Amino acid sequence: MAGPEVAPVPYAAYRAHMRSLPLSRAVVSAAATLAAFAACVQPLTIAPSDAATVLARRTLSAPNPGLPGPIAVQRLYYGSGKDTRRPEYRDSITYRTGTVDASPFARTEPANAKARKKFWGYDNTAFPLNARVWYPDADGTYPLVLVVHGNHRMEEYSDPGYQWLGELLASKGYILASIDENFLNGNMRGENDARGWMLLKHLEVFRALNDSAGKPLFGKIDMKRIALMGHSRGGEAVAIAGAFNRLSHYPDDATVRFDFNFDIKALVAIAPVDGQYLPADRPTPVSDYNYLVIHGSHDGDVSSFMGLTQYNRFRFTRPGPEFKSAIWMHRANHGQWNTEWNNRDRGKTSSRSLQLATLVDGEEQRRFGRVVIGGFLDATLKGRDEYRALFVDHRTAGDWLPPEMYITRYADARTRWLATFEEDVDVTTGTAPGVRLEGDSLSTWKESDAPARSRSSTFRSNMATLGWNNTPVGRDSTAARWPARLTVTLPDSLRLAWSVSEESTLLLTIGSTDQKPGARKGPRERNERDGSVGDTTKKAAKQPSAPKPKRPAKDTVAPDLTVELEDANGNIARLPLSTFGPVRMPIESYIYRRRNRDKAQFPTLAEPVMQTYAAPLARFRDAGPSFDARALRRIRLVFDRKKVGAITLDDVGVTGH
Repeated sequence: MAGPEVAPVPYAAYRAHMRSLPLSRAVVSAAATLAAFAACVQPLTIAPSDAATVLARRTLSAPNPGLPGPIAVQRLYYGSGKDTRRPEYRDSITYRTGTVDASPFARTEPANAKARKKFWGYDNTAFPLNARVWYPDADGTYPLVLVVHGNHRMEEYSDPGYQWLGELLASKGYILASIDENFLNGNMRGENDARGWMLLKHLEVFRALNDSAGKPLFGKIDMKRIALMGHSRGGEAVAIAGAFNRLSHYPDDATVRFDFNFDIKALVAIAPVDGQYLPADRPTPVSDYNYLVIHGSHDGDVSSFMGLTQYNRFRFTRPGPEFKSAIWMHRANHGQWNTEWNNRDRGKTSSRSLQLATLVDGEEQRRFGRVVIGGFLDATLKGRDEYRALFVDHRTAGDWLPPEMYITRYADARTRWLATFEEDVDVTTGTAPGVRLEGDSLSTWKESDAPARSRSSTFRSNMATLGWNNTPVGRDSTAARWPARLTVTLPDSLRLAWSVSEESTLLLTIGSTDQKPGARKGPRERNERDGSVGDTTKKAAKQPSAPKPKRPAKDTVAPDLTVELEDANGNIARLPLSTFGPVRMPIESYIYRRRNRDKAQFPTLAEPVMQTYAAPLARFRDAGPSFDARALRRIRLVFDRKKVGAITLDDVGVTGH
């Protein structure tokens, strides 16, 4: 975690100081203190919410996955039975486990190793396997879910903080274990590979619990339906565990052999870090799992959506039912995902100066967690594919979600990519062979790495920036002007190979910006009436310019646009982008109380998270009955709904889910 801001003067000391002053001096001192405090405090600023409109209509008819199920819940503990700090893992265990040598993965500085061993009673060669388990009090075989906490003060135990998930999931027919890794917390660095490895060692415990008669949970665990969840550093740990699960050797020391190969189906990362462990000096590569990552806009610890870097490099190498989703929740913070932590995003003794009044209520934040995690696990471990709609378009969940703003990303193993902007530096070529991109009347057209909110950080994914300026030129400032556009053209062979049809869905990942591009570049543009091309530069130069209208201090018009599809016969269907999801201006978030600290800390006050718009081709058939989705030839983004603006574009694809 980052260090705290300057610590405030303790209130008791301030009162004692004030009582020692004469009354007149005390009044003056108090007034001066309040004035100084007010001068340095950031005004309370919360972006206006559009939730009343965006979440107004729930279309999912399945049961709310965030509500408790009908099954009674039981709880047990397993552990070493010798834990001097954790009585539940000493006196209340149902099953005794051994210890594991984590020293190849957890490296402690010698200066800290002695103090840590004195506190815990053991070192990295003898880590205990401790967990608290919630399970259904009913006959049957149930999917297994492990959740692991992140870094925190090691004296403030984090594993009890996911009871809200344990009770929910057990009542719905899951076995959930909250894993104790508090001995990896505190003043340690470079230990996230140990966190992930420990999760796999706990799966070995559950395999033993399930396979031997007389042991608790015998026959109750479906070891072919497993999910791993993690929060903060634990969120990176689940990706590491997913990678280690399929490796035969430890990447940092091949003398350490792996033999895991568990049937893990899904990974969930809650406000994760990323890149603290770099196998072979590269971010952890993970593929072919279901993957969900969630993050809050007001996270005061992991202050940028770092999980998007893992999301962006997550790959599907084969067709299948797997999907990935990233969800950003406005006003959520870091600590409220764990009830043992607090809303200051530090330990209980912290004085970190965050703007707490902007945060969503902790129970509302966890209500969101229950819905999306419950729905994700139902979809990926129980085959309830109807819940996939929640991750394709969060508006389908409507009133299940707290009335906040959300930004979502989605892709699946069936997606065929037209343009991801990763393959080369040629802006006119797509990702799939033969795909071409053409800009018309654009002011800005370039590719670059996607920036993150944190300074000197990116989401490690290339994107295109497209800017337009349709402002009329010349004397007649009311004349319509040919709108700028970008066209993506598919070759016939690709469309046929992919079996594009009305059952297909177009995916467009688009981000809003507050950029105001200048005039169009180039001497030629189209005539609005007949589409012909003519030279307008000289005419514009000879005519006196119209008075420049005064612009507001901030652009407040959302960059909606028209999505236009054309088939091989020239038939066209058009729909607004806003048909398929909310289109907003960037959502600014003020995390800190101190005035101007956000502006000094971050290059931008709005996290540049992009929204995936899922546009079913059947909707275009309804909008243009002559349009034939099987003959799809061109996809156009027509910038005709806002005169001047810019967007970012990434991951244009077609899926058949």
